[in-house]
Amino acid sequence: MKAVFIDIDNTLLSFSEYVKHTMQTGFEHFGLKRYEPYMYDIFTEENNKLWRRIEQGTLVFSELEKMRWNIIFAKLGIEFDGTVFEKYFRGALYDSAIPMPYSDEMLRYLSDKYTLCAASNGPYEQQVHRLEVAGMKRFFDYIFISEKLGASKPSEEFFRCAFAELNGGREEAIMPTDTIIIGDSLTSDIEGGRNYGMKTCFYNVSGVESDIIKADYVIDELNEVKGIL
Repeated sequence: MKAVFIDIDNTLLSFSEYVKHTMQTGFEHFGLKRYEPYMYDIFTEENNKLWRRIEQGTLVFSELEKMRWNIIFAKLGIEFDGTVFEKYFRGALYDSAIPMPYSDEMLRYLSDKYTLCAASNGPYEQQVHRLEVAGMKRFFDYIFISEKLGASKPSEEFFRCAFAELNGGREEAIMPTDTIIIGDSLTSDIEGGRNYGMKTCFYNVSGVESDIIKADYVIDELNEVKGIL
């Protein structure tokens, strides 16, 4: 193994905890309904639907920004301009850097042994800044973000562009079979990596049933990576 690709949201940095906190503070800030836990479940369901469309290439991120909170507010029975809340939401996300358990420990371990590549769907500047705020950017040799590459995981184009940059100027190319991707998404991370010929490690942070996981390795905590690599 020569290089390790690692997802960012809900793998290195907790997107879920950020969303819960920002919904609570944002609803209070704008004088909306009192936040209740079920609202996060609705956010997750609708947000995942939109991101699946991005993964399938039928939606771009700029469209998601215009639609997301209007859809969620309609489901919650809240009358408020979703684009206004989206701006608040994205502004707060820019500085959000809540580490997942053992993420720093894993990065310290892997960075001593492998070429490390962050691999994420989302806005480039935002994702790089969040890694920097978390003190994680220094561990990475490459940062591959969909906005900059012009393609999203799990598309072949995302990985083709990433490997082109990874191997630029390298005397001996790193092949997909020499790499592994670690992530919490069965589609963008595991399916995308597997289809491109990479080894895959599924971070089962959401407790997915084992019979539907098609990954080379499955971990429940990031410190288990030491037993694999």
